[in-house]
Amino acid sequence: MKKIVALFWVLVASGCVSTSTTVKPAPEPLIARCDATQAQISQEADQRASPYNVEKHVAEKFPGRQVSWLMKDSAYQTFVVQTNAKNFGRCNDTGCYLFAAPASVIQKAVQDSMTDGKHDPAVLGKALGLPAKNFEGTLRMMTLDLDASGVCARLPVDSDPGVWKCTSAEDTDCFKFGGFTSGGVPEVMVINAPVAQARVEEIH
Repeated sequence: MKKIVALFWVLVASGCVSTSTTVKPAPEPLIARCDATQAQISQEADQRASPYNVEKHVAEKFPGRQVSWLMKDSAYQTFVVQTNAKNFGRCNDTGCYLFAAPASVIQKAVQDSMTDGKHDPAVLGKALGLPAKNFEGTLRMMTLDLDASGVCARLPVDSDPGVWKCTSAEDTDCFKFGGFTSGGVPEVMVINAPVAQARVEEIH
């Protein structure tokens, strides 16, 4: 027994036994992945939301830093497949803009809406705070890892393409600043989400 204990201490002293754990490096700041234009918009959005900001938002509301979004299959075929699109979203000369939610939220909403292998648009719409008509027919669910893809992500702002401003407190398919949809689902604006790096699933 004494020999075993002695050997253990020899190994420790010689560095053969390590009790340290590997520390995963912190991900690159989201704003560092943005170009100058998007970085300025992100900085202004964070100032407007202060003391909240996109880093806190993603850390608190996006488990695994994964985002997901849904598209009708007809739109997916038209705007992604037929055009051989490189990025998802509404595109202009400054980039392609995409609203995305936590993957965990979207995936749970889809799962909860399934009955006999088919989703219920009304249930899905209620869970995401959006009209049921947005989810009628076959859907595509995309999932993207913010860090692995290295994309620019920030809080959405009023001037983003696709924003539909609310006209009343009862509106549910409109934009409200602060990182949440009018239905209360967390969201981020992803710039140039690469088609090649997204996991795509068909939802019937």
